[in-house]
Amino acid sequence: MAAHQATSLAGELELVDWRRRVAALYAALRAEPDPAAAHALWRHGRDALMREHPESPLLPGDELRRTGVPYWPYDPELRFLLELDPSPEPATLTLPTGGGDTTSLRRLGTLALPAPVQATVDVWWMEQYAGGLFVPLRDGTAGDTSYGGGRYLLDTAKGADLGAHDGRLIVDLNFLYHPSCRYNADWQCPLAPPGNTIRHPVQAGERM
Repeated sequence: MAAHQATSLAGELELVDWRRRVAALYAALRAEPDPAAAHALWRHGRDALMREHPESPLLPGDELRRTGVPYWPYDPELRFLLELDPSPEPATLTLPTGGGDTTSLRRLGTLALPAPVQATVDVWWMEQYAGGLFVPLRDGTAGDTSYGGGRYLLDTAKGADLGAHDGRLIVDLNFLYHPSCRYNADWQCPLAPPGNTIRHPVQAGERM
């Protein structure tokens, strides 16, 4: 096998392993009955991946490999069990992800986030991969204490899924995390569209 083929194969297998580990981490979160304990487990697991895994978006000399990614403290008031309200009309969206690439989305419906947020956000179906729910969120902290392009709440195609109960989605804003492009410009990621942009500052989850 040529050297460049071996390098490419190794990189693809590392990406598969990254996604496998993320999926396993979220499976452990869903199995943990205490949301605060699940959040601590998530922080520990995410920091380990960001620090040690070959597919980490952190550059080799990034100080966050040593300190860990910063988070706000867990806030139990920001965990909800929500109905997915059907979309009032069909909508599709093509988002640029950088380098001329795009991601195609189809709106499934909306989530009404209760107080203290009091906002409605779109829930998208990703047409890539084998499909999956995608909920980015750009809130009032964006560009200040969180990444200007927003954070991700759910991305089930890549394993970031807190599950459901009695047909309602578990939506916990404490699990908001930055897309990889926040740490490394070589990564490409779709950012939050207008229907996923809210004014309320969500001081929970991963921060700058």
